[in-house]
Amino acid sequence: MIVAMQGAASEQDIHAVIERMVELGFDVHRTTGAQQTILAGVGTPGHFDVAEFKVLSGVFDAYRISSPYKLAGRSFRPEGTKITFPNGVVVGGEEVVVMAGPCSVESKDQILLSAQQVAAAGAKFLRGGAFKPRSSPYSFQGMGLEGLKLLREVADQTNLLVITEVMEISQIELMLPYIDCFQVGARNMQNFNLLRELGYIRKPVLMKRGIAATIEEVLLSAEYILSGGNYDLMLCERGIRTYETYTRNTMDISAIPVLKKLTHLPVFGDPSHGVGIRDLVPPMALASVAAGADGLLMEMHPNPDKAMSDGAQSLFPAQLEKLMAQLRQLAPVVGRHIA
Repeated sequence: MIVAMQGAASEQDIHAVIERMVELGFDVHRTTGAQQTILAGVGTPGHFDVAEFKVLSGVFDAYRISSPYKLAGRSFRPEGTKITFPNGVVVGGEEVVVMAGPCSVESKDQILLSAQQVAAAGAKFLRGGAFKPRSSPYSFQGMGLEGLKLLREVADQTNLLVITEVMEISQIELMLPYIDCFQVGARNMQNFNLLRELGYIRKPVLMKRGIAATIEEVLLSAEYILSGGNYDLMLCERGIRTYETYTRNTMDISAIPVLKKLTHLPVFGDPSHGVGIRDLVPPMALASVAAGADGLLMEMHPNPDKAMSDGAQSLFPAQLEKLMAQLRQLAPVVGRHIA
């Protein structure tokens, strides 16, 4: 159930409604926007009458939630979610935020040069894997804790934020001191135990769509994180598996405006994994922004031909710089901007 409070509702009114919802057996999630407070009741209460809430003091409207995802639906935050990071970067606002860097942290020299090139291009986040979930057990698996330390060190030197992938619950505490945002990869989109644990922390999360996941499945996975009280969540379209084999995946650009319609959560595009071919990344990045993406997650390596993972889909530094210039021209057309 959603209870939308009047803009002038007092804290006393709001707490009275919350108390009644709790009495009925709801878990209550509160969000306060610029115009009003929204109360979302989730769980499995007994019989209740929505009309009872419509007449309570300070209530503007009350209605049942018909969709299976309660907190991810746009009705929970009609104005959209904005996530503010420690250095002032805001995701979900007018700026299209770019996250870029290599697939993996390979060495100090490599990740430092990557950070310098990413910052020079105008991106706000450094991405790079310290723990790598690879299809083959014989492929490079990442540098682990040492990789996390290197990410934090070079990001601080270049005034970048850090995003990197978490693969299992045991890594969460280890990663917390070194990162600004957790990334949940496509393979873990339905690792519900991991998602539930990420809901209990107070650090932003970017969750990628699974390779065969429907839009509803994405939003239901998001619900696991949101239900724990962590509302700083971003979703990412990174391509899905279809019958087409020319590209690594089929990037579902239509998922971006669909998600923007259905959810209040910021939506990113990952054209690197979406197509898996370096020269196709820029046009898909531009298409993502044109479709309404709040940000982009892309792979760039100082020397992609020597990369230890995903070199074929990693941009050269000069390609990233050119793409950023094109994005700065495109963004104002759709009412956005890129710093």
